[in-house]
Amino acid sequence: MTMPTRLQQEIAERILRMVREDGLEAGAWLNENSAARRLNVSRTPVRAAIDHLARQGLVRRHPNKGVELLSAPEASADPNASADATELAMVRVAQDRHGGRLPDEISELELMRRYELGRPEVQRLMARLADLDMVERKRGYGWRFLHEPRDQSAHDERYRFRLLIEPMVFLEPGFSLDQGWIDEMRIRHEQTLSQPWKESSAIGFYEMNADFHEGLAAASGNRFIHSAIRRQNQMRRLSNYDWTYGYERVVVNSREHLQMLATIEAGDLQLASALMRSHLQRAMQLRRPDGLD
Repeated sequence: MTMPTRLQQEIAERILRMVREDGLEAGAWLNENSAARRLNVSRTPVRAAIDHLARQGLVRRHPNKGVELLSAPEASADPNASADATELAMVRVAQDRHGGRLPDEISELELMRRYELGRPEVQRLMARLADLDMVERKRGYGWRFLHEPRDQSAHDERYRFRLLIEPMVFLEPGFSLDQGWIDEMRIRHEQTLSQPWKESSAIGFYEMNADFHEGLAAASGNRFIHSAIRRQNQMRRLSNYDWTYGYERVVVNSREHLQMLATIEAGDLQLASALMRSHLQRAMQLRRPDGLD
């Protein structure tokens, strides 16, 4: 058996931690591109780390389909380090940040006091936010948020920009979508619809949505479109972790995505473009800024 390098072992452990934080169970699907982005590494070491996990019997590769999680890693015995506790803390940060209760810059001590967490828990929380490009460590001391708090004019501008770009994804001459990606997305959306909703579910839900829109942008074959949508996902991530629309909007959003997937499989890209436009227009009309999608 090939021994993994130290880097591969480290990334494998971070992938398992990500699985715990997202609350994934056996049968869920992992996405190499998404994992690489969240861990801020290239796909090559992520692929090697997943191969290491496969040799351990934790995951299985399916040709042209993806990576299946065979065994969910056990949660830590420390409740403060559990996936749900971390995600609830992220939701609280999102609520406070966009309610104007958190400044642009903050120290770990202030976070510890505000959220009644120990230093290891705060460090884990901020490392996760940093992996997702929501914060950055200041030189020497403290953390800085990378995006402005919620702003109605910025929200409207963002959606008008997305309405210009995303419906055109399907009409690019190089548009091509792998069937394995479609199958994986369908499974993830169906799992979302079948699982009970809780406050911390907003994080996994948003990441699925971000992967959906970014995956379609990548399929356009246009690097500038892909870059623009990826940037949009980064800018609205923390806002959407503060989710107030309830499960009804989750159902609507997921079903609209599934309808787009079915239309793409049927080869009607003009209709897929029209569905994306109506999908974004409905989301733009939600009362609170930064409604999902």
